[in-house]
Amino acid sequence: MKISKEARRTSRQLFRVCLNNGSLDESRVRAVVAHIAQSKPRGALAILSNLSNLIAAEIKNGRANVESASPLDEAQRQTLANSLSKQYGRSLSLEYSVNPDLLGGMRIQVGSDVWDGSVRARLDQLAAALA
Repeated sequence: MKISKEARRTSRQLFRVCLNNGSLDESRVRAVVAHIAQSKPRGALAILSNLSNLIAAEIKNGRANVESASPLDEAQRQTLANSLSKQYGRSLSLEYSVNPDLLGGMRIQVGSDVWDGSVRARLDQLAAALA
């Protein structure tokens, strides 16, 4: 869907209205969407579509998926949470999972950023280098 500059600018402004102290506020999002639905400005569908994409990206960037080869204890989880919060300048919602295929280490994904310090990734790199 092609979106006009005006609709893109409006959706970015509305997205900033949805933020409260740098984090997404669900009640503000609902109010903004209700206002757009009620007032029906020019390009409302494009505005809502782009606003939806901005909100989805913000939610994705606020969540970190952590895969490790073995379960992490509470001290390791806290250290990891503190490090990621310092790196991104805000607190993140961390989701932990155990993936024995990693063999060792961990893989962290925050939005489009991926840190892969697993043994599996290193073995794959070595195999690619030798092939």
